[in-house]
Amino acid sequence: MPKTADSSPVAPAEAVPATATLLAQIDPRPYQAQLDQMTATRDRDQAQLTNSLANLDRYTHLAGNGYATPQLLDTQKAQVAQLQNAVKSDDSLIEQAQVQLEYTRLTSPISGITGVRQVDVGNIIHPTDPNGLVVVTQIEPISLIFTLPETYLPQIQQQMAGGKPLTVLAYSQDDTIKLDEGKVDLINNEILQTTGAVQLKAEFANTAHRLWPGELVNARLLLSTRHNGLTIPAGAVQQGQQGMYAYAIKPDNTVEERNITVAQISGGQALIDSGLAANEQVVVDGQYKLQPGSHVAILHGKAADEAAAQNAQQVTIP
Repeated sequence: MPKTADSSPVAPAEAVPATATLLAQIDPRPYQAQLDQMTATRDRDQAQLTNSLANLDRYTHLAGNGYATPQLLDTQKAQVAQLQNAVKSDDSLIEQAQVQLEYTRLTSPISGITGVRQVDVGNIIHPTDPNGLVVVTQIEPISLIFTLPETYLPQIQQQMAGGKPLTVLAYSQDDTIKLDEGKVDLINNEILQTTGAVQLKAEFANTAHRLWPGELVNARLLLSTRHNGLTIPAGAVQQGQQGMYAYAIKPDNTVEERNITVAQISGGQALIDSGLAANEQVVVDGQYKLQPGSHVAILHGKAADEAAAQNAQQVTIP
């Protein structure tokens, strides 16, 4: 049977508390009429059952005194059983009608945000409609799926085996805004063969609603915290045939090529495992002009900015 929408769904992009906000109301009158009819039938059968039980009690006393035949008593018992089953059937039909009536109030099973509504007041809807009334998306909490190279999997498994949840930081696409902080929920049970990456799922409280369904973000997984780590500007790191290196400035202002081991590059900074010592100075710009033993001048402030701009102009290709 087609169902007529009796009132409009909630406005798009509105917060919906779970099982509280009414999304839409289907005209309940046909279903209320069915429920009333079933209830009346049950009350009628219940009245007949009450009368039949009273007759059975009278016939039982008469039969005990020899004034009623066994056939009459058996007939009355059968009538009582028939009416008892009729009342049970009526109760089942009433329960079914109540369920149908409750379905006329469409509420959200989850807390979330509604999207663009698909129907208006007066539209005819059917149980088989593919689009439904409105899409409710849960955003608090919200899940984030991201991938990492499979080489990090042993470290991730080792950290998770200790029972301490791993922290995930979500940043905007340009890495300028920290959106939220969450925890790793699970690791996918297979490696993506096409990319050699492992898929992880993190959950964020998202109380500020800064993460949005379908949004592209940058995720950073915090495996460990290193105190007093040695960092240099990422621009100082160069890639050579022997691996990564940097030009270290010696006390006489000459440079030497230093092979380095980089643990991580993030946020414009490179974390150095080996190859450099604290308080050493490195060349951060113009390395293409240098070779071991070249003299350099250390510039500060405005002079350094002007030199960087000049180097950028010199390597610009028209």
